[in-house]
Amino acid sequence: MPHTQHPIELLRFNTCGSVDDGKSTLIGRLLYDSKSIMEDQMEALERSADITGGGAINLANLTDGLRAEREQGITIDVAYRYFATPRRKFIVADTPGHVQYTRNMVTGASTANLSIVLVDARLGVIEQTRRHTYLAALLGIPHLVIAVNKMDLVDWSEDRFLEIRDEIESFLPKLDAFKDVKFIPISALNGDNVVDASKHTPWYCGPTLLGHLETVHIASDWSLSGLRFPVQWVNRPNNPTDKTLHDFRGLSGQLAGGIVKVGQKIMVLPSGMKSTVKELWTYDGSLKEAFCPQPVTVVLEHDLDVSRGDILVGLDHLPGMASELRGRVCWMNQRPLQRGKKYFLKHTSQTVQAIVTSLDSRINIQTFDPEPEPAELAANDIGEVRIRTAKPIVFDAYSNNRLTGSFILIEQGTNATVAAGMLYPPTELVKPEYNDFAI
Repeated sequence: MPHTQHPIELLRFNTCGSVDDGKSTLIGRLLYDSKSIMEDQMEALERSADITGGGAINLANLTDGLRAEREQGITIDVAYRYFATPRRKFIVADTPGHVQYTRNMVTGASTANLSIVLVDARLGVIEQTRRHTYLAALLGIPHLVIAVNKMDLVDWSEDRFLEIRDEIESFLPKLDAFKDVKFIPISALNGDNVVDASKHTPWYCGPTLLGHLETVHIASDWSLSGLRFPVQWVNRPNNPTDKTLHDFRGLSGQLAGGIVKVGQKIMVLPSGMKSTVKELWTYDGSLKEAFCPQPVTVVLEHDLDVSRGDILVGLDHLPGMASELRGRVCWMNQRPLQRGKKYFLKHTSQTVQAIVTSLDSRINIQTFDPEPEPAELAANDIGEVRIRTAKPIVFDAYSNNRLTGSFILIEQGTNATVAAGMLYPPTELVKPEYNDFAI
């Protein structure tokens, strides 16, 4: 009987922390020690060593590609790098540490399964440590690693490591967000406990950073409780030579939640029309079932009026549908957010006009407590808002589904993305009478 090889699992993670905590160096060390650097990359590193590394290879240059980043020794933009080991594939986002680039961290971490927050062992827990840990919780990232870096500069002190761990653990219960939290003492520059275990930490019995990345359980991170399929494109192949595709009409998109199966009853929202899944197709052929977050084309038994922006859902675990929304936003624009301003709101595969009707509170990043009714939200502020949309949105709470519970606000006129938002639970679900709708 032939052996079926399972696809290698993909882990998305980001690194964050304050300026000069060693984020870029850590990723460079992961790539270097896992032998994931191409020959041409290695040659470029050696060439740049004379300019920025004082004659020595600077591993941070693997991610800090902008000239301004190399000259200043800081990260400005989000850099994505890809590498693999025999056990898992990885996509890593190196995000900036400067306060003014917090919005870049939100962008880089929005799809992450795991977040690595670096802490400089000499400086300990500072405001950016708390801010980035809070943002990781806010973004619903299930797994957190606190990498206490530069341990070599504090003589590998176990007491210092435990002191930092205890301080972070004192505020983690307030966030109440992570499935698991791991504390790892490392030296990114020298490679201690990054890929290989360090002889300098006999008091540490946990895994290396790469060992943890390879083994952390992520299969249950996706929402599989209710079918959510936002339609991105109505697929009508225009191929006159292939008669078999002449009448083909499929709905293409990425599963945002749950499982879809051939023969399953579904409902189209917001119309409420019902049908049955007739076929499922991917580039590689037909399927009997598909899981979140697979891209797939769904063919229905009935020729319904379905277009981009509609969403297919199962008849159990119904979502909410409303034009009055509540949620948290991370404000990204230099011009502050004020109530009464109109924006475009992009949610899954649709974009609608929206107005911010109320600023309920702003989060104090020191205490994580809300400050009620601020006059505005400035750049990098996090706050609770109320929004009214021009037509109802079909959504879930962000805490239940990161794909159908998230949105962005786009400034009209400039098309600049000004906020990333996370929706609160709907006040009511789709009304049961939709289930009685007959075709």
